[in-house]
Amino acid sequence: PLAERTNLAGVQHILLVLSGKGGVGKSTLSTELALALRNAGKRVGILDVDLCGPSIPRMLRVQDSAVHQCDSGWVPVFVGQDKAIALMSIGFLLERPDDAVVWRGPKKNALIKQFVTDVAWGDLDFLIVDTPPGTSDEHISTVEALRPYQLLGAILVTTPQ
Repeated sequence: PLAERTNLAGVQHILLVLSGKGGVGKSTLSTELALALRNAGKRVGILDVDLCGPSIPRMLRVQDSAVHQCDSGWVPVFVGQDKAIALMSIGFLLERPDDAVVWRGPKKNALIKQFVTDVAWGDLDFLIVDTPPGTSDEHISTVEALRPYQLLGAILVTTPQ
């Protein structure tokens, strides 16, 4: 429990980006929001828990980056010349960025919990959590893992059709 406290202890606000369906622009909104907050002088992290379609590394042009280990867990990939956006995604853990992830619930849930507890975020004003489409196990696991921390809220992305 102590390690859980320390890795998210420096995060001021956590924001989930959700939708009931795919293809509505969750990852685009998460990326644009992170860039806007960074441009406003905020320290920002993005946690990409879209395990089947991790697109944020490609959107931020860091898909060839690798995640490293440190004493307190995984070190996120830092984006841009100013290194102002920290990013963690399963995309960094796959051999090829286009590899499909076909996992059952328990393995997905374990990885999400590990992403929440074992990433060394440091001090952030905002952690944006990009979720997969729908209302699946991943969402329940993410909310459960983040429950001990103060969640700022959620952005629900919808389309008019």
